[in-house]
Amino acid sequence: MKKFFGTIFSLLILTTAISQNTMGYWQQKVDYKMTIDMDVETYQYKGTQQLVYTNNSPDTLDRVFYHLYFNAFQPGSEMDVRSRTIADPDDRVKDRISKLSASEIGYIKPTSLTQDGVPLTYEVVGTVLEVQLNKPIQPGQSSTFDMVWDAQVPLQIRRSGRNSSEGVALSMTQWYPKMAEYDFEGWHADPYIAREFHGVWGDFDVKITIDADYTIGGTGYLQNPAEIGHGYQMPGQKTMKPTNGKYTWHFVAPNVHDFTWAADDEYIHDIYKGPNGVDLHFFYKNNPEIKENWKNLQPKTAELLAFFNEHIGPYPYKQYSVIQGGDGGMEYAMCTLITGERKFESLVGVTAHELAHSWFQFLLATNEAKHEWMDEGFTSYISDEAMNVVMDQKNPNPQAGSYRGYGFLATSGKEQPQSTHADRYHSNRAYGISAYSKGAVFLAQLGYVIGEENLSETLKRYYSEWKFKHPTPNDFIRVAEKVSGFELDWYLTDWTQTTNTIDYGITSVSEENGKTMVQLERIGLMPMPIDLYVRYEDGTEEVFYIPLQMARAEKENPFPQIQWTVLPDWAWAYPTYQLEITNGKKVEMMVIDATQRLADINPKNNSFGME
Repeated sequence: MKKFFGTIFSLLILTTAISQNTMGYWQQKVDYKMTIDMDVETYQYKGTQQLVYTNNSPDTLDRVFYHLYFNAFQPGSEMDVRSRTIADPDDRVKDRISKLSASEIGYIKPTSLTQDGVPLTYEVVGTVLEVQLNKPIQPGQSSTFDMVWDAQVPLQIRRSGRNSSEGVALSMTQWYPKMAEYDFEGWHADPYIAREFHGVWGDFDVKITIDADYTIGGTGYLQNPAEIGHGYQMPGQKTMKPTNGKYTWHFVAPNVHDFTWAADDEYIHDIYKGPNGVDLHFFYKNNPEIKENWKNLQPKTAELLAFFNEHIGPYPYKQYSVIQGGDGGMEYAMCTLITGERKFESLVGVTAHELAHSWFQFLLATNEAKHEWMDEGFTSYISDEAMNVVMDQKNPNPQAGSYRGYGFLATSGKEQPQSTHADRYHSNRAYGISAYSKGAVFLAQLGYVIGEENLSETLKRYYSEWKFKHPTPNDFIRVAEKVSGFELDWYLTDWTQTTNTIDYGITSVSEENGKTMVQLERIGLMPMPIDLYVRYEDGTEEVFYIPLQMARAEKENPFPQIQWTVLPDWAWAYPTYQLEITNGKKVEMMVIDATQRLADINPKNNSFGME
C-alpha cells in the first residue's frame, strides 16, 4: 500500500511539474535557407528550402503544417468563393480570381519534402500543406526539413502578384512555403481567405536569381552589394557582370517572422539616413509624376521613425524599406509595400501606418487572425498621433475619426465582438471598423480610464517586455494594470469580447437651498468611470471624478488648471448615481467627458445647459 501511494504521489508531482511548465511563455523557432530562380517572362520560379524547426513547446509534435498562400489565387479557392459570396466584397478582389487563366493563377507545388533526410507523406489542401512526420519532434529538439517546390506568381489581385495596377512587375509577399505557427493554443494553420498572417520567429538566408535589369528591395540585409549594384554599392565600387543575364541577390534577415521582396526593372532606389543609424530605403517607379512626392516622403519617414522610437521603443534593425508595390498598403518584416501614385499627404499617411506596423505586428507579433484589433487598432492609434505631429495637423483629438467609425458600427445592429476570427465577420465593413476604428478607440479610451501618462508608459513597457514575442490581449492589459495600478479585466472583457456599449446620461439637475442635486444614469451595459465637467455662472470650472468601483483605483487629475473633486465610487450594478454640489455656486452647464474620449454611443444625453 505504501508503494502504491508513493507511486501516486510521484505521478502527482510529475503532473504538477508538467502543468507548471506549460504555464510559462515559450515560442517555436524556424531558420530558413532558400534559393529561387525567377523567370520574368513566365513569372514562374523553382525554389529550394532548408528549414530547421526547433520545438520549444512542452508538446511532442507528430505533424506540421505549411502555408501555401499563392494557392488562394485560383478559381474555386476559398478566397475566390468568399469574395463572391460576402455582402460587400473587396473591390480589389470581387470575382477576379474566378476569371484567372492557367497562366495567370498563382500556385506553390511541393515536389519533394524530407525530414532529416527521410521522405515525408504530405497532402496539399487548398492553401495549407498537411505533413505527417516520420519521427515526432520531442520538446527541446530540432528537425531539418528540405523541400523543393515549383511556383507561379499570380496576377496582382490582393497583396501578392505580378504587374500591379501601377506597373510594378513583382510584389513577392507570402511567396514561399511558410511553416505555420504552433503555440499554447496549438496549430494556427488557417487557410488564406482574406485576412493577414501569423508567423514563427527565426532567421532567414535567401538567394534570389533574377534578370540583371531588375532591382530588388525588401526584407533583410543584402550580403553582396558590390556584385549587384542597383544603388546598393558604395561610391566607386564596380558592379560585377551578370551570369547568363542574371544576378543572384543574397539577403540575410535575423530574428523576423516573414520575408518579403519586390522587384522591377524601372525602380529608382534612394537611401536616406534615418535616426539611430537606420538606413531608410525607397524603391519607386521612374515616373516623373510621382518622383517629387517620393523624394519629399523621405525626410518625413525619418521623422515618423523618430516619433515611434520615442513613443513606443527603438526600432531594432538597421534598415527599413518603403517600396512601391502591392495593392494599397501592407506591412512586412523590415519593409512595406504601398501604392505610390498618391497625393503627398496620402503617401505620408500610408507610410506612417505601415511603418507603425513594424512595432504593432512585426515586433509585437500578435495573431492577426484572432486579435486583428491589436495590430490594426494600435497601429491606427499611434500613426494618427504621429501624423498629427509630423504633418502639423493641429487636431485636438487625432482619434476623432476612429470614435465616429466605432459609433456608427456600435449603433448599426451589425457589430460582432472583437474576439471574432478575422475571417468570420459577416462583412468587410464590420471587420474594418472593428479592427481599425474600435481597436484605436480601445487605446484612446484606455487613456481616459487610467490617464494619458499611464497609457504612454504602458505602450513603452509593453514594447520592452513583449518585443520579439507573440503577445495576447491579456498580456497587454496586464502591463497596463502593472503600470497604472488599475484592475482592467472588465475593460478588456466588455470591449473586446462582447458588443456591450457605453451609454451614460444626466437624467436630472435641480437646485435647492444653494445646493445642486444631480442624478446620472448608466444605460449601457459596459461600465466606465465618469469625468463630469461643470462650469459655473461665475466662470469657474470643476471636474467631478466618479471612479468605477471594480477598477479599484483612481486616476490623477488630467486637468491641473481645473479643480478636481473625487467622489465616492460608482458600483456597476447600480443604474443611477446621485451627487450634490454644495459650494453655493450656480451651475451654468455640465457635460460627461468634455474631452470626448469616452466612447458613449448617445452623447445627446451627456450634457445639461448646452444647446
